[in-house]
Amino acid sequence: MPSPVSADRPAAQPPGRGSVEALITQTRRLKGDVNAVRRDTRSDGSDPQERWQRALCDLALHQLDDLDTHLAQLREGPPPAPAGSAEPAAVRPAPAAVPRGSLLSRVGSAEWNLLTDEATWSGELYQILGIDPDRPALTLDELPSLVLDEDRPKLTAMVTDCLVDAKPIDGEFRVVRPEGTLRTVHMMGEPVLGADGGTASMWAVLRDVSELRRNQRTVCETRDSLHHHRRQEQTEHRLAAELQEAVLPPWRGSLRLPHEGARATLDLAAHRLPAATATPIGGDWYDALELPDGQTLLSVGDLTGQGVTVASGMAMLLGAVRGMAMAGTAPGQLLAMLNQLLDATVQPALGSAVCCRYRPETRSLVWAQAGHPAPLLYRDGTGRTLDTPDGVLLGASSGAAYGESEVTLAPGDLLLLHTDGLMSGHSRSAAVDRLIGLAPRFGAARTAQDCVRTVVEEFGGAGREDDACVLVAKVTG
Repeated sequence: MPSPVSADRPAAQPPGRGSVEALITQTRRLKGDVNAVRRDTRSDGSDPQERWQRALCDLALHQLDDLDTHLAQLREGPPPAPAGSAEPAAVRPAPAAVPRGSLLSRVGSAEWNLLTDEATWSGELYQILGIDPDRPALTLDELPSLVLDEDRPKLTAMVTDCLVDAKPIDGEFRVVRPEGTLRTVHMMGEPVLGADGGTASMWAVLRDVSELRRNQRTVCETRDSLHHHRRQEQTEHRLAAELQEAVLPPWRGSLRLPHEGARATLDLAAHRLPAATATPIGGDWYDALELPDGQTLLSVGDLTGQGVTVASGMAMLLGAVRGMAMAGTAPGQLLAMLNQLLDATVQPALGSAVCCRYRPETRSLVWAQAGHPAPLLYRDGTGRTLDTPDGVLLGASSGAAYGESEVTLAPGDLLLLHTDGLMSGHSRSAAVDRLIGLAPRFGAARTAQDCVRTVVEEFGGAGREDDACVLVAKVTG
């Protein structure tokens, strides 16, 4: 193709070989860095953020590949004129050394002579458009026959502006290749002025950007999917938090049960410790409820999983616990019925729980557990784990039986119930040891709320990976 030199300015001098070599080195080093990041984002495709990151890396690599190829062409300089230059360039076949679909085959060039109505195409342009290289190159009037109907006005406007108003061409259109495939072509060109200042010909570089546009669409689609996923996560988190807020006890700070005047009153305080990471809300709960017979229900539990579904399942379980406790169901039987309830649900789940009934007249505590950490009892500045009755996880075994254990409390005793999440990042034995180690601080605390604050200070740090609940009951009479 003749050099596109306009009559009003000289041709630009090519950059030095050394500077181009340095750019090629930088580009290839950057390609290696991007490829390393891409390998780190490999996943099964289930994470929208990783899909988006991988799509961005693919797009960046595609563009860096093109940049590398163009710089290499710039380094080597213009290709030598073919032997027998009298042969029309329009009928020269594509170079055999350029594999179909390679980077080099994605960039072609053309020139249309307006004085002779001749067209000259490079071999690569034949490959891009899927035209037999033995055919004559299409003229400007014939070129729109390859273009998708809805893109023809765009091509016509670009060519008209170039020929009439001497405006540079910079735009895209889609072509339908003879075998029916659709390709996106980016065209850049300028008019070449004759000695009289009129447009003598038009030259253009045409680039197949189909793969680039596909990568860009993938980035947009994965970005939109990521935004949708995050909005959905935020909505689910808000709904789960509102549901949890609605079903957990409405009191804040300390609560005294039974009411004033009753013997052996319990000073109660509880707190939910959220996870330090941005994980969905889990199915942890705590509860304290005065029962019709004057006893007090204490319970904590955890339903496996996270999100709105788990929060609604937790609400169902907590409602069942309250209903059965109000009906006088003993802790062991209550957990057995909860186990049957989980086993019968449409979406089976696993859960753990501790359920206690405290009788103020005798200061006796009857409790049962379902695969849950046992309550801790603090007395006279020391702490210990209560002896654990038999009990498997809720939903793990149909018809499971749950044993009960009984302990008599004394004035000043403190009972601590918690969910598994409190031990997040620690082994169960290590977490229990840390809790027992708080006994001196609990002994010096005036209220149950002070004890809860101590637990939060000890376990509510930045390393928390899961939600947790803690319930403290202090015998005050």
